Amino acid sequence: MRQNLIFSIAAAAALLLAGPSSWAEEEMNPAAMAKALPEASVMLDQGLKASARDGTPISAKYEIEHGALQLSIYTMKGAQFSEVIVDHKSGAIKKSEPITDANDMKAAQAQSAAMAKAKLALDAAVDSAVKANAGYRAVSVVPALLCIALIVTGQHVCENSPNSMGMGLSLIWSGNVIVLIMGSILLTKLQRQ
Repeated sequence: MRQNLIFSIAAAAALLLAGPSSWAEEEMNPAAMAKALPEASVMLDQGLKASARDGTPISAKYEIEHGALQLSIYTMKGAQFSEVIVDHKSGAIKKSEPITDANDMKAAQAQSAAMAKAKLALDAAVDSAVKANAGYRAVSVVPALLCIALIVTGQHVCENSPNSMGMGLSLIWSGNVIVLIMGSILLTKLQRQ
C-alpha cells in the first residue's frame, strides 16, 4: 500500500513537472491567430468530424505553421497515431500522416489516455462549448490529462491511506486549480489583444 502511494505521488509530480514545458512549447501567438482565424470557414467541430475517417480524434487545434493557418487534428486508430491536416476553408483532408516525432508521440499518447477516460467525444464537447458561448468559436481542444491524473491519484491516496485524507484531497483539488490557472492565463492573454 505504501509503495502504491509513493508511485502515485511520483506520477503526479512527474506530470506536474513535465506539464509546464509542454504548455510553453505549444504556446501560440494570440495576435497572429486572431489575424489569421477570419480566413477559416471550417469550424473546429467540423474538422473533427472530417478527420474521423482516419481514426478517433484525440485533439484538435488551429495553429500557425510556417506562417500559414492550418487545422491540425491528432487521431488514433488502434495503436497508430496520425496527424490529420484539414483544409480550413473547404473542410477537405489535405494530408494525413503517422506521428513519428517523439514529442508529438508523447503528446498523442497522453491525449489518448485522457480520451479513454472521457465520457464525451471531442466533437460533442466542442459543439456543447460553442453553443454555450454564442458568438465565439473554438480554436483548440485537448483533453485535460493532468487534471484527470491528479484527481485519480488523489482518489487512490484517499482510498489506500486513510490517514492521508488531507493529502489526497489536496491532489484532487490541485488538478482543478491548475486548470483554473491555465484558463485564467489564456483569458488574460486574449483580453490584451
